[in-house]
Amino acid sequence: MNFEKVKKLASKAGEKAQDWSEKGFKASKEWVNKAGAKAQDLGEKGVLAIEIKQLKGQTLKLIDNLGLEVYETLVTQKAEAITCETPKIKEILAEVASIKKVIEQKEAELQNRQDR
Repeated sequence: MNFEKVKKLASKAGEKAQDWSEKGFKASKEWVNKAGAKAQDLGEKGVLAIEIKQLKGQTLKLIDNLGLEVYETLVTQKAEAITCETPKIKEILAEVASIKKVIEQKEAELQNRQDR
């Protein structure tokens, strides 16, 4: 073999190696981007799940407060009746309803993310 043929062969080998390297880098970059997007999605799902749990906890506390308020009104204040229109009761019920709407929205959002 003469020097020119060796030089051309080495050049082609170098080009092939560079091409493979570029393809490998591109594939790695795509994989990293996909993995990052998946990690972010999982993180967002986790945040939604935690928010839902916290909101449900707030609802339970409000229901506890509702029971205490009913007790206080009937026993301590000796009220003969309580309705949904009793001021403090109405306020707590409105707060519970508001939080339940937020829970429903967040659960729907979480379900949409899980369906993807």
